[in-house]
Amino acid sequence: MPESSKSGPEPGLRARLVDVGVELVAREGAQALTLREIARRAGVSHGAPRRYFPTHVELLSAIARRGFADLAERATAAVGEGTASPREQVAQLGRVYLEFALGNRGMYELMFRHDLLESGHLGLRDTSLPLFGRLVELVGRARPEVDARIVAGALWANLHGIAQLWGWGSLQLATATEDFGPLLRTALDAHLGTGA
Repeated sequence: MPESSKSGPEPGLRARLVDVGVELVAREGAQALTLREIARRAGVSHGAPRRYFPTHVELLSAIARRGFADLAERATAAVGEGTASPREQVAQLGRVYLEFALGNRGMYELMFRHDLLESGHLGLRDTSLPLFGRLVELVGRARPEVDARIVAGALWANLHGIAQLWGWGSLQLATATEDFGPLLRTALDAHLGTGA
């Protein structure tokens, strides 16, 4: 039965639209995420997404939420039981963050769009802030004498800059290296000190 002849929303269509969006952003980047293109690839009319996502921002937020969930899952796996030192856990989180950013460039770009985070749609801030909270907690344990929120923010900005410049190829050219590991270590030293 064609989608347009159904009387109500199709069960599972909401998830399918988000799935298609996740796949589209992975293949073609955030700029490809239009309601019309997602609907086309999902095999539904261009108006069908509005049944679940009245605005484009709401659909983009749902897709970005998947990215934050994926990053959170990777971060949790990286720190494991949390038995490593706080500094080592921050290093593991930093590596996961950079690997995610470089391996999922379209999603990464989408996740940090200010308009999505500011909108508050679909609890996107509630999905993203716990990751930062974990970093703040670890920085506070590694450096109890500092304002952990500020230091964690500066470290995050540093990692974000590494991810962006590495993704563009600029850092490889400037540093003559093909491994972001030394940059990560230097960022950690700058924000957490060189101690164990």
